[in-house]
Amino acid sequence: MTAQTDATATAGVSVPAADTARLYQEGLVAGVIGALTVALWFLVVDVLQGRPLYTPTVLGTALFGRATMVGSFDTLPVSMDMVLMFTWVHGLAFAAIGGVASRLLAVAERNPSIGFGVLLLFVVFEFGFTVTAMLFAAPVLKALTWPAVLVANLLAAAAMGGYFWLRHPALRVSP
Repeated sequence: MTAQTDATATAGVSVPAADTARLYQEGLVAGVIGALTVALWFLVVDVLQGRPLYTPTVLGTALFGRATMVGSFDTLPVSMDMVLMFTWVHGLAFAAIGGVASRLLAVAERNPSIGFGVLLLFVVFEFGFTVTAMLFAAPVLKALTWPAVLVANLLAAAAMGGYFWLRHPALRVSP
């Protein structure tokens, strides 16, 4: 019996270290693309409403528990601390999502019948995120409007999907 020295092997399937590094890099890049897409969308929305950086301030305030009243989001002044803290967390979350997506697409590339399940998983994830936000972050969605949040998530999914499409031209999905 030989010892397996590849630390990235799972379930008896050996994945070369170079491929694993490529997958993580691809996931990070896709995540950054998604996070930038959302950030740029909300920057445009905020500038058009005459309140630049309002959205990351509201989201940072809600995330870090600094909102004291439900109605306080309407008069919330822009805080660069909140903008920077939220942007950091937002980027990390998207990098993690990109990493998971990259790994799942690599699996789907090797087994096309899994591809439809991966696609369905992301549709359910997007729907679940939207419903969860509507249920648990109603004051935030009132301040930001849920259509803007929905459009931001769809734009990010499209941008990340486009990047993955370019990186995986041979990917085929079989139901």
